[in-house]
Amino acid sequence: MQQSKRFVLAIAMLGGVAFSATAIAAEGMFSKGTGNKANGENIFKNGKGNVPACASCHGEDGTGNDMLGTPLIAGQFFTFLFKQLEDYASDKRIDTTMNVMNDNAKGLTRQDRIDVATYLASLRPEFNGSDLDALKESGTPVGLPYKGRAIAEYGSPVRDDGYPKDLGSKGAGVPACKSCHGYAGRGAPPMYPKIGLQRYTYLVNQLKKWRDGSRANDPMGQMRAVARKLSDEDIHNVAAYLTNASPYTLGNFRQPYE
Repeated sequence: MQQSKRFVLAIAMLGGVAFSATAIAAEGMFSKGTGNKANGENIFKNGKGNVPACASCHGEDGTGNDMLGTPLIAGQFFTFLFKQLEDYASDKRIDTTMNVMNDNAKGLTRQDRIDVATYLASLRPEFNGSDLDALKESGTPVGLPYKGRAIAEYGSPVRDDGYPKDLGSKGAGVPACKSCHGYAGRGAPPMYPKIGLQRYTYLVNQLKKWRDGSRANDPMGQMRAVARKLSDEDIHNVAAYLTNASPYTLGNFRQPYE
């Protein structure tokens, strides 16, 4: 009996070690940023030198603006935010709105960019996506969320509508957004950002930029390969679904990676 108790205890201890190791590994899967949040917050709210406050375009809470075409950046993963700032600073990503983001990123030091990304990644804004009804009333083409959900969760099968035209595999189909960006676009750090609850206008604009190649800072060209297979209708539908897609699953009221 005593021997069996020791055996059970040993198994429990090993299980505890394994659980701890898994927890540590999960915690270390992606960086939440080690920058100076106070400096990042100051730059976001007040700017620095010739660099204006990020809040002037992205909003005081960092949730973006559909009319300006600016994205939700509050609560995005540190690794993705920092990469985008670095890409803007090195012109690997070009802001087609008068190079605003390129100039701003270049006006900050590398440490500043780390600090801003760290601050933004720490935020948890109360934002539930774009108001699609208001966008429709303003004359913005808005897709059908249920059709977008089909693409986001399951992809689109082989079809004969001419997409992709230049990949040598007409009708090759579209992979599910979920396969990289996770359920409801809630992200898969460190590489794949949150795209669920993102601004509708921004999602549409970026998918079109991936499609025409004017944005080309995606790892291994993945987004360009996917976007080339999307029609305007596909893009509007996917964006309409993702902008209001809840990241939570039944029985789980905690969003992953927080």
